[in-house]
Amino acid sequence: MRFIRLLLFILLMASAGAVAQAETHYKARLSAGVRGGVTLARQDLSPSVPQRFVMGSTGAVTFRYTEEKLFGLVAEFGWVQRGWEEDFEESPLRYSRKLTYLTLPVMTQIIFGGRRAKCFINLGPEFSYMIGEKIDANFNYNDLSTVTDWPERKRMTEQLGMKIANKFDYGITGGIGVEFYVQPRHSITLEGRYYFGLGNIFKASKADTFSASRSTSIEISLGYNFRLK
Repeated sequence: MRFIRLLLFILLMASAGAVAQAETHYKARLSAGVRGGVTLARQDLSPSVPQRFVMGSTGAVTFRYTEEKLFGLVAEFGWVQRGWEEDFEESPLRYSRKLTYLTLPVMTQIIFGGRRAKCFINLGPEFSYMIGEKIDANFNYNDLSTVTDWPERKRMTEQLGMKIANKFDYGITGGIGVEFYVQPRHSITLEGRYYFGLGNIFKASKADTFSASRSTSIEISLGYNFRLK
């Protein structure tokens, strides 16, 4: 225990020294902004279900704190639409389910580039809470016996009318993008981001239908940042 405490003390002092040295050479910067874009989402279901990407929207208010030239922290509060679209191949049947979440990602940002244009990489955890859902279908998914042109091939159908059991979701998000400075305090960003959910939207015990029902999505967004200090 004494060795562990000593090691923690040494690490703490070393970290404090590094921060103090960084503050000597670099001036901390704080930026705020907004971003918006589109999403392409699927649901990772096990047993699997034939799917296509469903398109949705995303947007957020962003805050970035930069302590050094190459390193920063990004926090956002916004919304994102996830879900999935069933793939019926050549059939005219249509079913999609969009899930709208409030999101809170907190990411480490690595920055590299020149004064006018920079590239960045974001990576960190994301927490979400579902505030709405919308099902778009051209058949009665609660009574498939009334669907005359239902595909002959056997497929999972329980997910069509299954209620969302877990509105809270969490996962890992990461992205890569570019930032263009139109003025020293004003910049525009273009980012591609991927989200890998770790939570299940349906119940996932051994007695339940799906052992996994995790969200995945791709986001493409355009943003504007203003440096506060």
